[in-house]
Amino acid sequence: MSDSTPESAAPDRPDATGRLDLRDPRGVAGRPRRTLGPDARTSIWVTALALPPLALLAAAAWFGRSVRPGADDWCFLPVVRDHGVTGLVGKFYFEDNGRVVNAVLVGAYAKFQVAGHQWFGLVSGVLTLTVLWAATVLALRRLRLTVPRGLPLLVSAMATALFLFVTPNTYKTFYWPAASVSHTMPPVLACAALLPFLVARSRRGKSVALAVALCAGAVIGTLSEETAIVVVVGLATVFLLSCRATARPSRRFLRLWCAAGISGVVAGGLVLIASPGSNSRRGRFGAGTTSMVAPESLASSLRGFGEIALSVASTWQYAGALAVGVLLGLLCGRPEGSPPRPPAGWFLTACAAVAALLVSGFLCTVIAYPVFQDRVAAPSAARLWNDYLLVYVALLIGAGALLGSAARLRTRRTGPLQAVCAVLCVLVCFAPALTLLDLDTDLRARAGKWDAQDRRLREGASAGARVLPYEPLVISQMLEPFSRRGRSYWPGGCVADYYRIDRVTDASRPSAGD
Repeated sequence: MSDSTPESAAPDRPDATGRLDLRDPRGVAGRPRRTLGPDARTSIWVTALALPPLALLAAAAWFGRSVRPGADDWCFLPVVRDHGVTGLVGKFYFEDNGRVVNAVLVGAYAKFQVAGHQWFGLVSGVLTLTVLWAATVLALRRLRLTVPRGLPLLVSAMATALFLFVTPNTYKTFYWPAASVSHTMPPVLACAALLPFLVARSRRGKSVALAVALCAGAVIGTLSEETAIVVVVGLATVFLLSCRATARPSRRFLRLWCAAGISGVVAGGLVLIASPGSNSRRGRFGAGTTSMVAPESLASSLRGFGEIALSVASTWQYAGALAVGVLLGLLCGRPEGSPPRPPAGWFLTACAAVAALLVSGFLCTVIAYPVFQDRVAAPSAARLWNDYLLVYVALLIGAGALLGSAARLRTRRTGPLQAVCAVLCVLVCFAPALTLLDLDTDLRARAGKWDAQDRRLREGASAGARVLPYEPLVISQMLEPFSRRGRSYWPGGCVADYYRIDRVTDASRPSAGD
């Protein structure tokens, strides 16, 4: 028959070299050859872009095996070992600072002693990535936006990498559990409280979201004073903007949710402020209300926050958040296929968000200044900035999305802009990678010395010695016994408690052990 396929055209026959001819449009064995569409190709390269920040997180978690206790952790470990987590909670509430939930989280890793420090980076990093990924997916769904597969992972991975590793002191942000519990994890936990709100549709779902907001606010209030300030300022800003930026049917629920969160934070904050531990801390550092609002203190806090803002704004790696936001604006769309337009009142919302960031950052500096004084803007205290840096990263992503959406409406040729943003997403990962490699070298060197000293001190304590020499092992400006040229003994007493001896002496001095 004239319409039959000639026998010689069968595509599954090998040629003279024994290889199949894959150029036949029908593919192998007569099956149509499957080609990738534009959406599939976009999903592939977007997912590939998430690999560099994910590699940063994986490497940082692996390097955490060399973390060893230092500074405040020397004081937490013996208390948890001898009295359990409840003993640490009582110590925090009655003696140290009043942060009850903070004590619970510290006790959760200190219960495992050294191993808890080594695993903390992995657990906190995965938690941060998971929460930010879930928040991105649910926020896009709430806004009725469709995106290529892999884009939410790229956004969350880039935000995680920038938040955890683009910092003047990566060790205190990511590897030091005590600082991470107080300043790095609280913003992440506050973000997690947003998830029930994003999925709430039914009356029951909204009730659950309100209850979670109330309880999460109380948790934040007894976990970190700085993050509590950021949460209250942020929720108050959303509450005030709800009449302009929210449709009337959902406005009431949004306002109730904000009010529940603020009420929870205030209740938790009152528990913290009224605690004996908080009163004791304010007395030790002279951080009473009068000293914080004194004109000299406010002026110094403003100057310190200006230095912080300048340092953060001049850190070029944060351009990665802007780039990933531009990609989000270029690649997202409506379910019907049309590109989204900027929401009504976006300029007012953007200005209010920036103002909320600046106000909360300044207030965080005000309450930290009596303790840290002029060091509040120093790299050694950069962990204090983390309470509002996650908001800064989120605002950059949002600003990038608005820019990408505007560019998409102006021109149909967005390929060059996508390429520039993709390259930038990769480039911003190089500097943190080099920092992590250098830090890993320092971590391994300190771990070797720490383990050797640990064996020596345990052997000496077992032999009945009551006073033993201790060599300070400083990393990333962490405090160790005999710091400040030997004038500061803290936390030497905690080290002695850890090894069940009376005291330690400075091994770096000839008179040590006399």
